[in-house]
Amino acid sequence: MKLVQNLLLALAVFALVAAALLYTQQRPLIFPAPAYYPQAAIDGFRLVHTRTDDGLRLSAFYRPALPGKKTLLFFHGNGDNMRGAIEATRGPAAAGHGLMLVEYRGYGGNPGSPGEAGLYRDGAAAMRWLAGAGVDSRHIIVVGNSVGSGPATEMALRYDVAALMLVSGFSDLPSVVKSQVPLVPRWLVRDRFDNVSKLARVKAPVYLMHGAADTLVTPANLERLARARPDATVARVAGVGHELAYTAPAQAILTEWVGGLR
Repeated sequence: MKLVQNLLLALAVFALVAAALLYTQQRPLIFPAPAYYPQAAIDGFRLVHTRTDDGLRLSAFYRPALPGKKTLLFFHGNGDNMRGAIEATRGPAAAGHGLMLVEYRGYGGNPGSPGEAGLYRDGAAAMRWLAGAGVDSRHIIVVGNSVGSGPATEMALRYDVAALMLVSGFSDLPSVVKSQVPLVPRWLVRDRFDNVSKLARVKAPVYLMHGAADTLVTPANLERLARARPDATVARVAGVGHELAYTAPAQAILTEWVGGLR
């Protein structure tokens, strides 16, 4: 009996230590910032700097819209960077729409460490920068890819924007973690990014685009988001996985939808 008690105690201690390590060390896994540090503008963009309300000076890429065109505020995925963001917005750029590509704290040589609250601050800093540049929020289309769906949804909730598009977006981050690592309890995930509870309160039009073959952020996330926002336009792209944002079908859908907004 004593042996069983000791074994159970050891297992409990091991579980507590493992949970503590996972809780404190999870952010480098969720935000694996690539080692890319833009020093100058590329592809028609210029390097600009925003200032967050907690005092960080962050790099971002910006190119102004042609007359009569909208401006996209773009939030990239957790393993991406400015080069990937440019690739994911090449269609709207070619059509003359403006682009503000947000680079997160801890990414691209920016100071700070990424996390849910921090990414919201980074998005708000970009919105303030655009306002200072004379871009009306009602002419801004907020686009979020993968983990970028979190700050994108938050910005669309806070500001009077033209529209919101989520590409490969999730209903909430704990659901994604649970689908990949079933043994991890939802409460252990520090950053929630609870898009599904916010989406119904977004006043702007919503477009949801998802790859039908996505095994990372599974299509079940899309269905939960669509149920939360029944009036959303939904595109299920067959045969495409989590790399959807960079594909020709995604670029065509994004460019056509943005061009049709008034």
